[in-house]
Amino acid sequence: MKKFYALLPFLGLFLIACEDDTTLPETPGPEPMEYTSGTADFSNYVAIGNSLTAGFSDNALFIDGQEASFPNMLASNFALAGGGSFEIPFMADNLGGMTLGGNKIADNRYILSFLGESPSPEVIEGQGTTEVSQKLTGTYNNMGVPGAKSYELLAPGYGSVAGVANGTANPYFARFSSSESATVIGDAAAQNATFFTVWAGANDILVYATGGGTGVDQEGNLDPNSYSRNDITDTNVFAGALNGILEAMTANGAEGAIANLPNVTDIPYFTTVPHNPIPLDEATAAFLNSADAYGAYNAGLAQLQQLNIITEEELAARTITFTPGEGNAVVIMDEDLTDLTGFNPALTNMRQATQEDLLVLTARNHIGTLADPNNPTSINGVAVPLADKWVLTVDEQDLVETALESYNQTISALAAQYDLALVDANALLAELNANGFQQADGSIVDATFATGGGFSLDGVHPAPRGYAIVANAFIEAINAKYNSNLPGVNPLDYTGLYID
Repeated sequence: MKKFYALLPFLGLFLIACEDDTTLPETPGPEPMEYTSGTADFSNYVAIGNSLTAGFSDNALFIDGQEASFPNMLASNFALAGGGSFEIPFMADNLGGMTLGGNKIADNRYILSFLGESPSPEVIEGQGTTEVSQKLTGTYNNMGVPGAKSYELLAPGYGSVAGVANGTANPYFARFSSSESATVIGDAAAQNATFFTVWAGANDILVYATGGGTGVDQEGNLDPNSYSRNDITDTNVFAGALNGILEAMTANGAEGAIANLPNVTDIPYFTTVPHNPIPLDEATAAFLNSADAYGAYNAGLAQLQQLNIITEEELAARTITFTPGEGNAVVIMDEDLTDLTGFNPALTNMRQATQEDLLVLTARNHIGTLADPNNPTSINGVAVPLADKWVLTVDEQDLVETALESYNQTISALAAQYDLALVDANALLAELNANGFQQADGSIVDATFATGGGFSLDGVHPAPRGYAIVANAFIEAINAKYNSNLPGVNPLDYTGLYID
C-alpha cells in the first residue's frame, strides 16, 4: 500500500508577555493527512475517451483546456498516493485551431464577445500554430481523442496523417499516434497502465443529436464502416467496441474506473434556445395568418381532415397560427409527419414547434435571419421553416434515449464483469442541469449557458469548473471501490468561463 504524507504549512502563534517577556508554548498543529491508494496502483495512469477526456471546451482543444481536463485533475490526486507523471499531447497554443499542410481544418476556440446587443460567443482571432503533420513523439497518458466514437478507438489508421485529408483519420490522434496504422487503444495498452479510466461512447449518439437528428439510427447494422458521421451506433457494435477496449486495458491486470453516458438533452446545447422566441406586431401576425401566407396551408389541412385523411389531432398539430406580441413558436420541418404532398403539393411536412422540441444552440444565430437577402419577408423560423438540422424532435429524442439506455446498461454490465469502479455521469449531469451543485463559498455551479459555470461556450463540453465536478465524481467512485482516500479537487480553483 502506497502512502503519501501531505505536509501542511503551519505558522506558530507566539504571544509575548509584556510583564516577563515569557514565550508561551507553541500551539500543536493538525496531524499531517495521510493519503493512500487503497488496493489500487496509481503509478502509471492512462485515460481513454473522446473530447470529454481530452479537456475540449469552448469548441476547441487548447493548452489551458488540456491542463484543466478531468484526467489531469485525477492525476494530481493520484500523485498524493503514489501516482506518477501524466503526459499530455499538448496543442501548440491556446487558440485551438489546426492546420494540415498549412490549410486550416479546425477553427479557434470561442470567447464571449460583448460587442453586440448582448454577450455572445465568437471565435477568437489569431493564427493557430498547431500543424497536424508535425507529429509529436513519445507516449501520452491522456489518450482522449476529440470526435472519436467507441469503435473508432479500435480502428487501425485512425491516427494516420495521410488519412486526415480524406476523412478516414482523426487529426487530434494523428498528431501523437505511434504510427500511421496505430489504434488509440493499441497505443494506450502498450503503456502497460496500472490504472486507467474510460469515458467513451458519447459521440455514438451525440453527433446525431447535435445534427438535429439528420442521421440514421443504425440499430441492426453491425458494419460501422457503412455508417455516416451523424448516425446512431448499433448497440451491439457499441458493446463489442467497449468490451474490446476493456479487454485490452485489463490484459495485464490493471484496475480502473469507467463512466456511463449522460443524457445529451441535459446539456445547454439543447436547453438554451426556446421553442417560441418570436415577437410579432399586429400587422405581421395578421399577414402570416392570411391566405397569402399560412392561411392557405391551414385551409388545405382542414379540407383533408374533413375528408378523414388526417385526424383532428393531426390537424391541430400541423396548423400554424401567429399572435401579436411575444412567444410565437418557430415553424419547423418534421419529416416524421405524414406525407400529404400527394394530396396537395403545398402541404409539406411543417408545423410549429412545441416545448417538447429541442432547438439546437446554433439556431439562435439563424432564427430571424433572411433566407433570401433580397426578400425581407423570407425570415427563417417564420416565413421559412427551420430545416431538420436545427431541431431535435420528440421522435428523434426517443431514438437517442433508447440508444442511451442500452449503452448505459452495457457499461454497467461491463463494469461489473471487469470489476471496475462505475461513475454515474448520467445522474451527475442530470443533477447539474436540474439543480446545480453548491460550492464552499455558497455559489451554485449549474448548466445555464455561459453563466452557470458548468459548461463552456459550445454548450456541449464542460468548462474547467464543470470538469472539476466530473473529476470529483470519479474520485468518489474510485475511493469507494478501491478503499483509497483521495481528497478530490475544489471546483472554485478552476474557472467557470474563459474570458480571453
